[in-house]
Amino acid sequence: MRIEGIPKNKDVQRIQSAAWAFATRRVPVDAAAVLLPPVGKPDTGDLILAVVDSLGQHTGLQLPSGRRMQMFPGDEIVVAYGNRYASNQFESEVPNTLGPCHLSAGGGIASRVTSWHARMKSPTQITPIGLLGNDQGQRINLRDYALPTLTRIGSHPPTTIAVVGTGMDSGKTHSCAHLVRGLIAAGLRVAYIKITGTGAGGDTWLLKDAGASPVLDFTDAGMSTTYLAPISQIESALVSLLAHAANEGVDAAVVEIADGVLQIETSALLKSKVFASLVGGLMMASQDSMGASAGVHWLKENASPPVLGLCGIISAAPLQAREATQALGLPVYDRPGLASASNAMEILAGAQQQRETPRGKEPTTANHMADINGEAYGKTHDDSASLGRRWVAPAAGNTPSAGATQ
Repeated sequence: MRIEGIPKNKDVQRIQSAAWAFATRRVPVDAAAVLLPPVGKPDTGDLILAVVDSLGQHTGLQLPSGRRMQMFPGDEIVVAYGNRYASNQFESEVPNTLGPCHLSAGGGIASRVTSWHARMKSPTQITPIGLLGNDQGQRINLRDYALPTLTRIGSHPPTTIAVVGTGMDSGKTHSCAHLVRGLIAAGLRVAYIKITGTGAGGDTWLLKDAGASPVLDFTDAGMSTTYLAPISQIESALVSLLAHAANEGVDAAVVEIADGVLQIETSALLKSKVFASLVGGLMMASQDSMGASAGVHWLKENASPPVLGLCGIISAAPLQAREATQALGLPVYDRPGLASASNAMEILAGAQQQRETPRGKEPTTANHMADINGEAYGKTHDDSASLGRRWVAPAAGNTPSAGATQ
């Protein structure tokens, strides 16, 4: 079904002249053959042509090229419907109608914003012009252009480390980038997978710059966002994306999980048996020592993979880092520390040890988690040794990195 009075060639011209958002990047522009009327209920992942009515928080649109385009009222853009959960920005849901709504993320997510952080401006307002349709007159959805779904990783799965956090903006993505740098410095080929979150380009381009290959996320599995997605769908995406990475011959994979451990999809994934079977160890990013303590204790109670270390914003504060190390017995890695080949390989070794533990003979976390000195976490130490273990992981060898506390 097509909008009456608009010939097909005019539809195509209008669609191709619009700015396509990063979240739509897997869909070829020439796949859109017609505009379907903006009637009915949209589905997550549906693509629409929309007009920008007024600018709010998001004044720019991330393009597939990585460029951020400045938007103006009256601009026509191609975006995808999706729910969003971002505690420091917007909460939004796919609306029940194809009427006016909001641009809830600069990566190109259309939805109805229901709440936002006090520091945010009102959301940018858009109005759908029409749904994008293919040459059969069917709605175009991101899932139609996902990578093939793989259900088996094969005989040589990469050792996988997941980076989780206490919340949004705790330093997860930069920790991933620097850990990737460290593993590459050690001579490994490393994949990066962001398995939950909101479709956007910033993380993708940062990890490509860091040298990860391949760089994949949930949009490659056909999802615009993962908020309110069934956990089985996210588990399936994790298996499939890790399988694609394994097929490219990577040695290790760094998986980022968005938001904090209490976020509904994050929590469910961390408790998942599928996740436990794929991930060898966890890195906890936090902003302070109390958050790190709460996060680590939550992980020990709810997730199977061991916590191998702390990272993120906390590493910029030596006093917070020392508090966390004293309370938890875990090393805190700053960015140069993660980018150190020796430190990165020590973290990887902890994850590999967990993966190689025979079933039925799994030691406790305290018995098998190694710190950077190669000693088992939980082992009894005398007072002088304990005092000497409150430190931020050095960038290389035994030399402290800039800003690190010894």
